[in-house]
Amino acid sequence: MSTATKEETLGFQTEVKQLLNLMIHSLYSNREIFLRELISNAADACDKLRYAALDNDTLYEGDSELRVEIEHDSEAGTVTLRDNGIGMSRDDVIANLGTIAKSGTAEFLQQLSGEQQKDANLIGQFGVGFYSSFIVADEVTVRTRKAGTDAAEGVEWRSAGEGEFTIAELEREAHGTEIVLHLKDDAKEYADDFRLQNLVRKYSDHIEVPVKMPKTETARDDEGNAIEGSEVTTWETINEATALWVRPKSEVTEDEYKAFYKHVSHDFSDPLTWSHNKVEGKLEYTSLLFVPGRAPFDLYERDGARGVKLYVQRVFIMDDAEQFLPLYLRFIKGVLDTRDLSLNVSREILQQDPQVEKIKSALTKRSLDMLKKLAKDNEAYQTFWNTFGSVLKEGPGEDAGNREKIAGLLRFSSTHTDSATQDQSLADYVERMKEGQQKIYYIVADGFNAAKNSPHLEIFRKKGIEVLLLADRIDEWLMSHLTEFDGKSLTDVAKGELDLGDVEDEDEKKAQAETARDKEDLVKRVREALSDGVQEVKITHRLTDSPACVVLPENEMGFQMRRIMEAAGQPMPEVKPILELNPEHALVARLENADDATFSDLAHILLDQAIIAEGGHLDDPAAYVKRLNGVLTA
Repeated sequence: MSTATKEETLGFQTEVKQLLNLMIHSLYSNREIFLRELISNAADACDKLRYAALDNDTLYEGDSELRVEIEHDSEAGTVTLRDNGIGMSRDDVIANLGTIAKSGTAEFLQQLSGEQQKDANLIGQFGVGFYSSFIVADEVTVRTRKAGTDAAEGVEWRSAGEGEFTIAELEREAHGTEIVLHLKDDAKEYADDFRLQNLVRKYSDHIEVPVKMPKTETARDDEGNAIEGSEVTTWETINEATALWVRPKSEVTEDEYKAFYKHVSHDFSDPLTWSHNKVEGKLEYTSLLFVPGRAPFDLYERDGARGVKLYVQRVFIMDDAEQFLPLYLRFIKGVLDTRDLSLNVSREILQQDPQVEKIKSALTKRSLDMLKKLAKDNEAYQTFWNTFGSVLKEGPGEDAGNREKIAGLLRFSSTHTDSATQDQSLADYVERMKEGQQKIYYIVADGFNAAKNSPHLEIFRKKGIEVLLLADRIDEWLMSHLTEFDGKSLTDVAKGELDLGDVEDEDEKKAQAETARDKEDLVKRVREALSDGVQEVKITHRLTDSPACVVLPENEMGFQMRRIMEAAGQPMPEVKPILELNPEHALVARLENADDATFSDLAHILLDQAIIAEGGHLDDPAAYVKRLNGVLTA
């Protein structure tokens, strides 16, 4: 290998400068993560070469025994890690080591808190694992050559992590990548054989690519005495180097599962649960699926990278095989290894292969069963729900075949606890239904307090009927697809006619009808006063404390969804609400006895107040204030 030539100094991307400053000056609580990240990157490079060589085995260049090698020099204070994987070209080096290649850089930096342990745990989750080198090194040298290129096309990259890096041409016989870490004075502990071996076994034992370290042995004579000058260095495999997912479940420990999850997800938190399954028969595949304990930064980016690592007969195919799980399960991580797909599989072939849909259906059910099992542990499931609940709510609209299963996994706030915590299941609700109740009632609002204090709940509280309180942006869309559970229809209490079923007796219904007849003249006057502002005016029995409320027709889009659509720039047709009046309220009695001059103002005030109570926006707030002031000062 000759000396590097034609050097060029370039500046890091702005976000990398901020990240390196954090690495060098802040993160000390979990310094050993650097080795796990570098080994993972090296193993990925070997996987990529194995896949590329399926079509062109000359890329191996006569060295098809893929491996990762680690050695150290205690005197020089260096740790060197090399692989014979795919390697990088000059453009690859600039793209991968000069910028944070994955999207979400801004989100990553926003999540940095200054708390050392928390920030260290973000490393790798955002595609910044290489930069963890600077936690222990004050200078890093990378030498690399892309497989299949000439020896003269090698590249050397050097940086002290201070805002710029140097890149140069390099003649390099071996393909793959070598990283030399020049350790800081307070990190020399890592230039130790025993320390490095322990870290390999702790973090990378499960990686299929062998991780090797040099071992020096001395020949001995027949009497066991060392023979001077007979030292021989061999390379010893330190990790298990067996694909964990192909081992029987009974032979894999809980700690090994957790370590493997951290490898495939680049997460340093433990998973909440996992499911390891081998299927034989018409379909043959092995899956190992994990539910993370926390959300990735791009959870709500539906077009972001997602999916499982795909292997075909233990040959790595792709990192984010999104075709095997639906979008609403995009938080699931893991590995799929199958015999039923061709080795030259591509994304286009995956989309057309009928086996893919069969495996996707099976993995979806496996994932839902895993969540159902997790739900037996209330505390663990609440952690899951608080993190991924909004994403799972996409399920009923996307997966009609599993709608009932998904519904059983949903959690809501409700008037049963009046707590903002979403911890009540539909099954819990059904168990608590009153005698004679045939429906599951819910209300959708812009926030928990708005839902909890809605006038529409007054009759339900009086009758002791539970109502689900929905305040997430997705909730109204969810309920447009989730119309039934366990044979019970789900009903929005703010839409259509109020029907309490057999919870109300016949005497109550007769009294309500009689009151409505008595107030027909009042209803007519209010309708005339409000003119085109309402669709209809009615006497209601759903209110006990409020003078009025607005109701939408049964199949009309709710106020929350209309506001979301309008905020997204979607023009919405005008919808006139139904105004319902509480005949027992003092303001309605005052309205009934008001003269013509005051009547119109009071009627408009009642309508505007009802709209405000639903979280709506007035077309003319100034007119409302003027009317209210006039009535108050009369």
